[in-house]
Amino acid sequence: MNDKVSLGVQPSGVPGLDALLGGGLSEFSFNVIAGAPGTGKTTLAHQIMFGLASPQKKALFFTVLGEPPLKMLRYQQQFAFFDIDKVDSCIRYVNLAENLRAGDFSGVLERITREVETFAPGLVFVDSFRSVIQTAKSGNEGVSDMQHFVQELGTRMTSWQATTFLIGEYAPAEVEANPVMTVADGLFSLSQQVEQNSAVRKICIIKMRGHAHLSGSHTFRITGDGLRIYPRLLPPLAARDRALPVDQNTRRVSTGVSQLDVLLDGGLPLGHAVLVVGPSGSGKTILGAAFLAEGARLGEKGVLACFEKGSAIVRNARLAQLLERDAVSVVQGRALDLPVEELLDELVQEVVRTGATRVVIDSLSELGLYLAPEGRQDFRESVFRILATLANLGVTVLVTIGLEDRFTDMRFSQADTSFLVDAIVAMRYVEIEGRLSKVISVVKVRGSAHSTDLRHYVITDRGIEIDERPMPFEGLLSGHPRASTTSD
Repeated sequence: MNDKVSLGVQPSGVPGLDALLGGGLSEFSFNVIAGAPGTGKTTLAHQIMFGLASPQKKALFFTVLGEPPLKMLRYQQQFAFFDIDKVDSCIRYVNLAENLRAGDFSGVLERITREVETFAPGLVFVDSFRSVIQTAKSGNEGVSDMQHFVQELGTRMTSWQATTFLIGEYAPAEVEANPVMTVADGLFSLSQQVEQNSAVRKICIIKMRGHAHLSGSHTFRITGDGLRIYPRLLPPLAARDRALPVDQNTRRVSTGVSQLDVLLDGGLPLGHAVLVVGPSGSGKTILGAAFLAEGARLGEKGVLACFEKGSAIVRNARLAQLLERDAVSVVQGRALDLPVEELLDELVQEVVRTGATRVVIDSLSELGLYLAPEGRQDFRESVFRILATLANLGVTVLVTIGLEDRFTDMRFSQADTSFLVDAIVAMRYVEIEGRLSKVISVVKVRGSAHSTDLRHYVITDRGIEIDERPMPFEGLLSGHPRASTTSD
């Protein structure tokens, strides 16, 4: 007999979870949802249950010695996924507390068996399963009884063609050592990590039989819609490395500043990411606004990702007009423990929703302050994942970063991230004959010729205006860089 058995897969109903599971939940699998109190175990179980339950696939939710069903229902009703019409019709709650007080596993198993045979569910949940374990007798006899109970429960649920979830409060060390885990087909571990006053929730799929699941810890948030998981993924290599048509390889995107386009040999190559670096007040945000405004003039949508610059957006008349006309949408991070996956998810959703072809991130300096501690520890990885994902979408990206004006050191970014971008435009100050002047230059453009001129520029009410002629050599000799003590 050479026919392979194929596992049926069902969507979990939890955004991002199916990517971790390798496609979805295995039908008729025996799963454990483990974690410390307050990590979201019961909410995850309910979100899965309400997402999958139907008249054709009913669900039984057994409660033990934890929250009473009425109390649990009161809180779960606050989430958007809760559907009161499903309760009693295709979702039933059963309290096992009385059966468990007898301390006999066989009585609990028989009660579960009766309820399952009567209701014929396709989904079964036991919360909290640890309460069942804690009633076991001490010593080897108790361990043996408990193992027999778990194995028998798993066998019966599989024969009844039910997908089962055991929910319990387990620490990581207990998860690894507990004999229950050897019986489980899938093991979900939830945790909440606190570091430097930031609390970040994580989920890890420790095992999932028959699936090439995604390993590692992944961030999730609990909102009014329930859990939303942000998988740590890069875009598919095949999509990113696909050769562009010849006309797209040579097509240029205007920055909105004509003389900067001249320096860039006609503008930015389509799909490139340009880093605009400069000290505070050098005009980086103004250049980003010009880039988005030029797109709007050509009928292109834009997305602006910013962090603490809400007031700056209002003060920038050009950006305010673009927002009023709905030519540009804003992704604005406000949480001080922002996971890079969450920012990426919002950016991708906004680009897809609007069909945007231009993205401005203002700025990486502020992003570094808003990231969760682990993101700050590896800033380069965070920037790489953002730019790689946007490159896969085919958008042209302008990223700003604030630095002290020390370009004589030939340093153009924080944490050596400049190699991640396709082009660099440097804005700086020089002192010439007792006056502070602004100078702009193109440092690099991958795969393209570009000017190496230093050009003087000014910021007016019309935006950035760059001189058509390079700065004279004698003017540069008489000046020297001025260091700015603040970063933008």
